[in-house]
Amino acid sequence: MNKAITDGLVLMPPAFAGGLDVWSSEDGTPGSATYASSGNAAVVPADQDFGGCLELLKTDTVQKLRYTGETPILPGCYLRVRARVKAVLGNLPSVRIAGWAGGAGGAPVGGVVSTGPSTALTTYGEIVEVSAIIATGTRTGVDMAWGSAALYGHFGLDLTGATGGVVRIDDIVDRGHHRGVPARSDGLGRRTRLPRHR
Repeated sequence: MNKAITDGLVLMPPAFAGGLDVWSSEDGTPGSATYASSGNAAVVPADQDFGGCLELLKTDTVQKLRYTGETPILPGCYLRVRARVKAVLGNLPSVRIAGWAGGAGGAPVGGVVSTGPSTALTTYGEIVEVSAIIATGTRTGVDMAWGSAALYGHFGLDLTGATGGVVRIDDIVDRGHHRGVPARSDGLGRRTRLPRHR
């Protein structure tokens, strides 16, 4: 990852197609279990909407998905994490961006908001996009203000609600902005329902 503070900086975690050994079912911290040997996750190479994506069976009340890499949280930089998800089978969960805040020496930063706004999946095959903005400071538009003690995060998403549903998740995107809280008028709002591929 390039750690330069640049407007529009892309801090991209690897695509799911590269392997699930860097995608955790816990907080993403060292030693966390990954989906590499899990029986409830698989890479789908050619989804009609997403291309390569992750198919995940929800087996926990809160089904976590976290990148095990350390995404830097830089003063003055606003990080937007977004994901596109669709339900394909079974119970319909809700989805939200989530993260684990890390400080000096790998210590967790306590007392901070660790999840973004939640959106319910209501229709099979409908693509729903969720996003959240993370920064060190509190400001209008920031969903997760972590303070100056936060140096990095392990980001991904949560599926909440009833177990037993199957969803597909497009590759997760992290993008940094230096000039201010990124506008939501560019189609990357907190809750956006996108048309299905025809």
